[in-house]
Amino acid sequence: MIMPRGASQLLLPANPLFIAFSLVVGLLVDMVPVGRQPWMPDVLAIVLVFWNVHQPRRVGVGWAFVFGLMIDVHHGALLGQHALAYSLLAFGAVALHRRLLWFSLGAQALHVLPLFVLATAIAVIVRLIVGGMWPGWSLVLAPVLQAALWPIAAALLLAPQRRAPDPDAHRPL
Repeated sequence: MIMPRGASQLLLPANPLFIAFSLVVGLLVDMVPVGRQPWMPDVLAIVLVFWNVHQPRRVGVGWAFVFGLMIDVHHGALLGQHALAYSLLAFGAVALHRRLLWFSLGAQALHVLPLFVLATAIAVIVRLIVGGMWPGWSLVLAPVLQAALWPIAAALLLAPQRRAPDPDAHRPL
């Protein structure tokens, strides 16, 4: 992979176990019983988009669909509602992944904001089509908070891949 402008160090390969662990943690954070408020950010969506951008061959649309079904079952939503939203979210992230890595984290957050808005809108539209209630205008905050959490998620999820900062005789890079 060509290093993005401004990147000061090479990254180690992503450990598949860490990718799976982070996805499961995102799923568990979304399952915390604090009451599903419309404004709460979807942590699993952030983690899915992150890994779809950074590791599109390991985490793709299929995994997004499976995790979407798990969220549907947990929330008692229409089966496939979140699966459809997460699948389209993953497709959009994979489509943007080459371009997105060239930007700073702030610019990346602005680029993924429309993806989060689209996923939230699809989930709400599906819910409304089958006769669900309008969750309220506070729902608009969820994608904004997800985009605001993007730099924090990137720092946390890239931390295990960072190389030691001081090269020595045995580590020339």
